[in-house]
Formats: sequence, structure tokens, C-alpha cells
Amino acid sequence: MSAPTTAAPGAPVVELDLAELRRDPYPAYAWLRRTAPLAWVPSVGRHLLTRYEDIVHAEKLPAVFSSREEGSLLLRTVGPNMLREDDPGHRRLRAAAEPPTRPRQVRDLWADAFERTAHELLDRIADRGEADLIADFAEPLVAANLALVLGLRTASAADVSDWSRAMMAANGNYADDPGIWLRAEQATRAIEEAVAEAADAVRGAPDGSVISSMVHAADPVSLTEIQNNVKVIIGGGVNEPRDVFGVGAWALLQRPEALEKVLKDPASWKRVFEETARWISPIGMYPRQLTQGYQIAGVTLPAGSRVALVIASGNRDESVFERADEFDLDRPHRPHLAFGGGPHFCMGAWVARHEVSAIAWPLVFSRLKGLRLAEGTTASDSGSAAGRLDGWVFRGLTSLNVTWHAP
Repeated sequence: MSAPTTAAPGAPVVELDLAELRRDPYPAYAWLRRTAPLAWVPSVGRHLLTRYEDIVHAEKLPAVFSSREEGSLLLRTVGPNMLREDDPGHRRLRAAAEPPTRPRQVRDLWADAFERTAHELLDRIADRGEADLIADFAEPLVAANLALVLGLRTASAADVSDWSRAMMAANGNYADDPGIWLRAEQATRAIEEAVAEAADAVRGAPDGSVISSMVHAADPVSLTEIQNNVKVIIGGGVNEPRDVFGVGAWALLQRPEALEKVLKDPASWKRVFEETARWISPIGMYPRQLTQGYQIAGVTLPAGSRVALVIASGNRDESVFERADEFDLDRPHRPHLAFGGGPHFCMGAWVARHEVSAIAWPLVFSRLKGLRLAEGTTASDSGSAAGRLDGWVFRGLTSLNVTWHAP
């Protein structure tokens, strides 16, 4: 199946600057939803699908909107993997890897360790009275948690963070930066060595981890398949919970009344998580390739067409979410798209929900008294002196500088 390299007949051609998209993609997305909900974007080399209803429709048709995309950046970065596979191959790999990430397993196997790690990280900074909550807390927390759940016994949180940044940079490397590819290759070799060592260790002693689950799967999984899929999980398993944590904390610290209501009702941390993931989606789009000709958003796409399901745009669709550009914890519930849908619903969603909404946010706001954003903060969606939002394929705060009353 060859991929067309130009717009489908009848599809608008829209020039978008990648640097501007990284700074703030939402004005462009709003214009596309109104004017060209399916548009060919030369700088990305694919059609962008930006309306909520069209994205949901496409996700319900995996036999047409295939995850198996020729020459995709993810395939180049990690090799064949479950995210770029359709059923039944996807189902086989997911069945092998998923059990340790289900809600009961998260509560029974991992939650206590997650909480211990969070306390340890807060112990290190509590007396300082200031910190970057991304670098000093969120990233090392989720990286350590991920190493535990995966079963990477010899990998440090710093290792996992470095590997994740390399994987995610490569998977969004539409500018084809050779330095990004080099760092990804180096990370790939390190991950493969760590996974091989971990797989050997659990063959005779299962430990409940993802690697152990895959090693002992009823339908055999090869070492290469385990390695490739661990690379995928390392990417999303760090950036998604880290970025939801950072953006949610940033949003609440700019909205004292909303924060006060949340602190009085701990159960509402779950609502904070879902609204944060909708408002600024940590993963902005999923690539798909058509297996056959299909009409959507008024355009007939030929077989082989490459499409981006821009979930960050769908989550700001005004026809679905009233005042969609606002962070609003009281909005009526509507399902957001941040974790995808259909057979490729994010495998780590329950891990992320628990480590952020049940542990990270409650502990940070209870232990760091008088927590506030650093001086000079603005309420801009594009960034502030306390931290800058960056990215369109993946989006989150690059830093979150805060102060509090040190003991």
C-alpha cells in the first residue's frame, strides 16, 4: 500500500508552521475545525482530522483507519510494536502486556510503592521552599513508577527519563533532525539491554511486572517484541502522567477558588485529572493510514492516505465542550479523547490516573504549605515565567517553578 504524498482530491491544503504549532496549536486547530476539518498539511505530510465527531468515527473503524502506517516515525524509532499493529496481532501483544496495568493490579501491586516514592521525593525538597515540580518531583516520580511496573530492575528513574525523552523526540521528529535520531538509537540500545536482563531474571521468578507478564504469556512473545513494546511504553508512560500532573497543578494554582473546592473534596481530584487531560492533551494526535478509499468530513480519501487524528483539537471542539478553551471543573461530563479509543485505548491510563490523582497531587498540595507559582507568573495558555507549554504532537510544561512556606 503506497501512501499518497499530496492532498486528496477536494481536500483543502493548509500551510502550518511547525514552530508555531509547538508554541500554541490551538488557534490553528480552531480555524481548521471551522473551515477545513480535514485538511492536507504539507509540513506534516498528512491530512489532519480535527473535529470530535470525525475523530470518534475514525476510531470506531480500525479496519479502515489502520494503525499500521508505512514508514511511521514510531516504527522507525522502536520497530514493530502494538501501537502500530491492528488486530489480531495487536490483541495478542496487548493481552500479554496489559494485566499489570489494570485498576485492581495498580491498587494491589503498585500503589503503596508509588506513594512511598512520592513521599521520598517530597522529603528531598520540603525544606527548600522552592522547586521545579516537573524536574524535582513529577518526572522522577513517574519514571521510577514506570521502571517498577515494567520490571526494569537495573534502570534508574534518570535512565527511564532520558530514554523517554529520546523516544518521544524521535516519534515527533517531523523535521527529520539527525541529532534526534542519534539520541533515539542510543536509547534504543540501552533499553534493549535492560529488557533482556530483566526478562532473564523473571523467567524462573515471575514478579507481576509487564515484562514478566509478557515473558509468561500464554501466547508466546519474543524477546524482540518485548523490547520494542517496552520502548513504546517508556515513551508514553513518562510524558503522559508527568504532563497531566504539571498542567493540572499549574491550572489550579492560577485558580484559587477552584483549588479551594478541590481541597475540601478529595474525591474531586479525579475530575481534575479528566479535565486537565481534555484541556491540554498530553498526546496531541495519533497517525492512521487508510486501507481503502473512504469519505470523511466531506472528502474522499484514497487508500493509503495518511491521516492524523488530532485529539488535542477534538478535545477543544466547541460543539461538544461548551467554552472548550477554558479549564472548568464544573463542566458537564462528556468523554474526552486524551487516551484514545477503540482497541488502542491507552494501556497505561489507569496507572496514570492513580499515580497523579490519588497520590501526586494530594500529597503535593497537602505537604507543601502555601504552595504558589513563582514570581512573574501569567495566566497565558502559551506559557509563563513559572513554566512554558511546548509541543503539538506531545504537549506539556517544560518546567513548573513554585514556592511554599518551608518548615
